[in-house]
Amino acid sequence: MESALNKNGCPLCQTTGEDVLFTNDLYRIIAVNDPAWPGFCRVILNRHEAEMTDLPIEHRSALMEAVCVVESALRKLMQPTKINLASLGNVVPHLHWHVIPRWADDTHFPDPIWAPVRRADAPMRQQPDRAALVQEITHDLT
Repeated sequence: MESALNKNGCPLCQTTGEDVLFTNDLYRIIAVNDPAWPGFCRVILNRHEAEMTDLPIEHRSALMEAVCVVESALRKLMQPTKINLASLGNVVPHLHWHVIPRWADDTHFPDPIWAPVRRADAPMRQQPDRAALVQEITHDLT
């Protein structure tokens, strides 16, 4: 069931230019590829809905399984201090989850990545090996 939300201009309905790590009929997993936040991924519903409760329970469960698989893969490959999970959608009301590895010495920790910088001299970290990340995600979702 498609929501009544206006999907014209929705950046998450436009899939061009994304670094897709995994996709199926329900969702896609993309790498954000922001050097400031290595490993940052999004799990994006492939249709335009705003809320988890707009989905049937089996779709909610499948979407959350994908979020957990991405979290596990990032924990295995990057050993972060913490993984942040967020589904805000206030600016872009298209159901999606942020999966963000965090370290105690990153520029914003313990605050969210959208907060003001706490420390400018944080160490830079590398993106996870893309092939290994795809393999981990694909193995657990297929």
